[in-house]
Amino acid sequence: MATKRPTMAEIAREANVAISTVSKVLNGHTDVSSTTRKHIEQLLADRGYQRPHASRRPGRRSDLVDLVINELDSVWGLSILTGVEEVVEAAGLGLVVSAVHNRESLTRRWLESLLARGSQGAILVLSELSEHQRAELSRRRMPFVVVDGVSQPPPDVPSIGATNFAGGYAATEHLAGLGHRRIAAIGGPEQLQCTRARIAGYRAALESAGIASDRHLVRYGNFHHDGGLRAMAGFLALPDPPTAVFAGSDQQATGVYEALRQAGLGVPHDVSVVGFDDLNFAGWTAPPLTTVRQPLHEMGVAAARTLLRIIAGERLESTRIELATRLVVRESTAAPALVPSL
Repeated sequence: MATKRPTMAEIAREANVAISTVSKVLNGHTDVSSTTRKHIEQLLADRGYQRPHASRRPGRRSDLVDLVINELDSVWGLSILTGVEEVVEAAGLGLVVSAVHNRESLTRRWLESLLARGSQGAILVLSELSEHQRAELSRRRMPFVVVDGVSQPPPDVPSIGATNFAGGYAATEHLAGLGHRRIAAIGGPEQLQCTRARIAGYRAALESAGIASDRHLVRYGNFHHDGGLRAMAGFLALPDPPTAVFAGSDQQATGVYEALRQAGLGVPHDVSVVGFDDLNFAGWTAPPLTTVRQPLHEMGVAAARTLLRIIAGERLESTRIELATRLVVRESTAAPALVPSL
C-alpha cells in the first residue's frame, strides 16, 4: 500500500524546527547551521519527502510559490500555512516559506528574494504591505494574495479574511444574553483592520442589547498572552470592574485567565471570558474556552486557490473573500454571579 508523502509541516514537527527552516534547507539557503541542516536532510530522506515539480514550459517561472508571514511560532500562523501547503503541493508546486517577524530588514529581503527566485506568485500574511512593495510586485507582474492585512486592501488587490465584525458581535451578544452588563473588550493592535472590525462588532452588539458603551472597558493589546494579562489587570483596577470580557484572541484570553488567577478570581464564576480564533488549545484550558472560531486553515486554502487561479489567468468573481466565523460555546461563560466577589 502506498504511503502518504509527508508534508513540510510534519517534517518540521519531527525535527523540532520552524517550517521556514525546512523550507530554507529545501531551497538551498545558507543561514541554517550544518547540524540542523544534516538532521533535516536525513529526515527528508528517511521519510521519502520529494518536492513536487510541475512540468516546465519555455518562458515559465520557477515551480515555486512563496508564503511570506509575520511569524510561524504560533498555532495561528501554522494553521494558515498548513492550508496553503495542502493546495500548493497538490498542484505540483514547491512552497518557500519566509517568516519576517515584523523586522524591517527581513521585510525588505523577502521582496528581493521572491523576485530573484522568479516564483509563480506569493501569499502575503503581513501586518502591512507597503505601497512600494505593492507597486514593485505589480511592476514585475508578480501575482499575489493578501491574507488579513493591516487595513482593507485596495479593490484591485485579491485578499482573504474572516467575518471579524460578525465574530465580535456574536461574542458580545452571547455575553449580553447571559445577563452581563459590564462587558469589556481587548482588541489586538489598534491599527489592524481585523481589530477594528471586531471592536466595531462588540460595540454594535452592546447597542443592540441596550447597553451603553464605556470607553474605560475597551483596551488594546498585541493578540498575545501578555497583552491579555496587562489589559485584564487594568480592568480589575477600575472602581466597577467588568463581569465579562471579550478577549479578541485565544492567546489574549489565556492572559485574562492568568490575571484573574493572580487576583484570586475564577472563570466563569467571577468573570466570563470569550476568545477569538478557536486554536487547538482552546478546548484544553481550564475551564475550556468559549471562543469565536476563525477558519484559519480554510483561509490558507482559499488564499492558495485564489493565487493559483490568478496564475492560470482566470478572472476572479470578486477580489475579496471573507470566510464565516462562528461562536463555539464551552465552559468559560455563565450568567453573572448574584453577589459578585470583585
